[in-house]
Amino acid sequence: MQRILQPGEIEALDHTSFPRILLPQVSSLFAERAARLRQLANGNPIADYLQFVAQIMDAQHKAVATLEITAPDAELMARAQEHSMPLLPAVDTIDPAWQTVLDNMLDTLQGSEGLPAPLQPLLKELRALAPEARADIAKKLLQKEVAARHVGMAPFIMAALQVTFTQRSASLSPRDVPYTDPASICPICASEPVASVVRIGGKMAGHRYAHCGTCACEWHMVRVKCTHCESTKGIHYQGLEGAGEEVLAETCEECGCYRKIVNQEKNPMAEPLADDLASLMLDLLMSETKFQRASANPLLFVAVAEEQEGELSNELVDPAA
Repeated sequence: MQRILQPGEIEALDHTSFPRILLPQVSSLFAERAARLRQLANGNPIADYLQFVAQIMDAQHKAVATLEITAPDAELMARAQEHSMPLLPAVDTIDPAWQTVLDNMLDTLQGSEGLPAPLQPLLKELRALAPEARADIAKKLLQKEVAARHVGMAPFIMAALQVTFTQRSASLSPRDVPYTDPASICPICASEPVASVVRIGGKMAGHRYAHCGTCACEWHMVRVKCTHCESTKGIHYQGLEGAGEEVLAETCEECGCYRKIVNQEKNPMAEPLADDLASLMLDLLMSETKFQRASANPLLFVAVAEEQEGELSNELVDPAA
């Protein structure tokens, strides 16, 4: 009697196959990001900003060591797998532990070796917020909304959320993660990728993965394919003159969007989220073209600010400002 093999079983039989899903190494992820940002800050026009974010990542690394997360709902996961949906959508499955993570991060950032004095009042204000107010801001951030009055707090809140979602992602098995449609969102938390990365080493060498900026899951996507609309037509690459090919903007004529692709074959130290932050000059170049960025970096925000006239305007916010 014959039976049809499922995708996971096919891969298990093929010893030359490459991993479909890469889960984060949470014990080292944030420390490695911080080190990469400090490396990229050397000679960078936004060096102060990169150093600022690196300190936040140091606090993330310290906080994750003491984090205890709630086991995911088995019934919810089974339903997602059955219907090929993202396993644990971020907006709907926020672990309350993120608030403890935030307090632990604030302890680090308010310490003697923490952030500079001008930022300390902001940290005090964030610590004093009621849990309900914090939770409301967190949910809005995951829904890509941030009020102008909260832009200063946003990177700290998002960083705490990253720690909890990444820890939960790391606790899963690749076999837990369903095949999803569309493939342009994270199969674990349903967030959009911050960038894609061409990996080196082992069976994943030479393969491109989309990188989730929320939970740090990576899922395979073939090269020369739009990570936003999944078209294979009209794909081109643009970069800064003289900057090499470590970070390029992958543009799509079909949807008019771009997302950066980070290439470890060009630099083994390249890290998708950190290199995306450090290449804001490329975003400035792309702002002069017809292409729109497909999704934002989770530590940068577009605030909707209410003007005196009552109209709404979009403003790109640098959290280090």
